[in-house]
Amino acid sequence: MADLHAVEARIWAALAPYRGDLEESSIYGMPSLRWPGAKAHDYFAAVQRSARKVSLYAIAVDAWPETLTEASDRFRARRTGRATFSFPDLDDEMAQELDAFLARLFVPYRGHHSGVTRPRSR
Repeated sequence: MADLHAVEARIWAALAPYRGDLEESSIYGMPSLRWPGAKAHDYFAAVQRSARKVSLYAIAVDAWPETLTEASDRFRARRTGRATFSFPDLDDEMAQELDAFLARLFVPYRGHHSGVTRPRSR
């Protein structure tokens, strides 16, 4: 079984580049990062560790699904819900894909909050 503390730490490390633009918050008791002043459900990412996996909640992917087009099938298979990506482990290759996905997702998320990009209708 993977060290879930290490998996969680790696996910937070992947989110570190966005901390300068985002504020810490929480949603349903989970720590999250959101645009300053954004409503609770308009977070960029939330992270929750359970007994078997670490979940990354990235609700913005629902508004900008094209951010997943460049992702591998292996990465897309980690999407276990509308906004949920589950990581029972996180090897270097998957961590690189996570980094790239978050970078792609942050572009429209930031654009939306700065008035440049509109989310697609859900």
